[in-house]
Amino acid sequence: MDIHMKNKIIISYQDTISPKNLYETWQEFLPGKKGKEDVSEFALNLSNNIFNLHYDLKDKTYQHSNYEAFNISDPKPRNIHKASVRDRLLHHAIYRILYPFFDKTFISDSYSCRLNKGTHRALNRFRDFGRKVSKNHTKTCWVLKCDIRKFFASVDQTILLNILKKHFTDTDILWLLERIITSFYSTKEGVGLPLGNLTSQLLVNIYMNEFDQWMKHQMRVKYYIRYADDFVILSQDKDYLLELTPKIADFLEENLKLQLHPNKVFIKTFSSGVDFLGWVHFSKHRVLRTATKRRVPNALKESENVNSLISYAGLLKHGNQFQLKERLEEKIELLLEK
Repeated sequence: MDIHMKNKIIISYQDTISPKNLYETWQEFLPGKKGKEDVSEFALNLSNNIFNLHYDLKDKTYQHSNYEAFNISDPKPRNIHKASVRDRLLHHAIYRILYPFFDKTFISDSYSCRLNKGTHRALNRFRDFGRKVSKNHTKTCWVLKCDIRKFFASVDQTILLNILKKHFTDTDILWLLERIITSFYSTKEGVGLPLGNLTSQLLVNIYMNEFDQWMKHQMRVKYYIRYADDFVILSQDKDYLLELTPKIADFLEENLKLQLHPNKVFIKTFSSGVDFLGWVHFSKHRVLRTATKRRVPNALKESENVNSLISYAGLLKHGNQFQLKERLEEKIELLLEK
């Protein structure tokens, strides 16, 4: 049976755009943002703003506003597109309704932007897979590591909308999702999702779920983990991984118009050290990636951003970097005492 036919989602458009859902979403959206000028401005006339948004959606006169673009460089250069508060509120309202339904359709070893998943669980699963495949480090375990080139910027909007059509019965929900999806494009019209939209996190998981399902049910790959655009496959058989690689590339290109990054696909033994999710993994331990290790001392010297330092401290919990972790925790305590 087609996976999509089993997962038709019955969601009411009216419930999604209701003032009740928008008000509840606002309460979830607000924490940590009260000091932001644009959020405070929206809050000054909250009831009118929410009801105006509701009526625009009800009448289907809603138009997504332009994005504010800016760059960040930690951990690597990224171009972020920030929507208006009104649009972000709507993104959250859509997300809180759709996420519980779609999350049930995802494979268990997809870890990005999901409740009770995340980097820590992906790292531990990778360690456990390495132990299983190597028969507790008595056999050679080979790892195929892949990365998708320009992931968010390469999502084909028509393909994404066609995937969504297989899941929904409500054409009004599809209309709304199309407004959100087509509000942005990267290099050419009809391609790309904005880094910065909460909906984008869910939509790329829906998009890549096509690949995940193919990997698990068509190719029957047992030891497979995906985190956003990074994924790994483990096996005792190197030739199997060599044969699998072009099949993966073909599926991604033909079905999702995505390409593997030519410089970030490799096959190597687990014991020689595999770089995955910021850590270099060995048979019995893992160490922080060199580039990340260099950034932490700089953050210790220069950063006054507590949240950024807490993120680094959280990352260091996952491996053998005790001295750096202690120094970070000391600085966090000093900043919090100010």
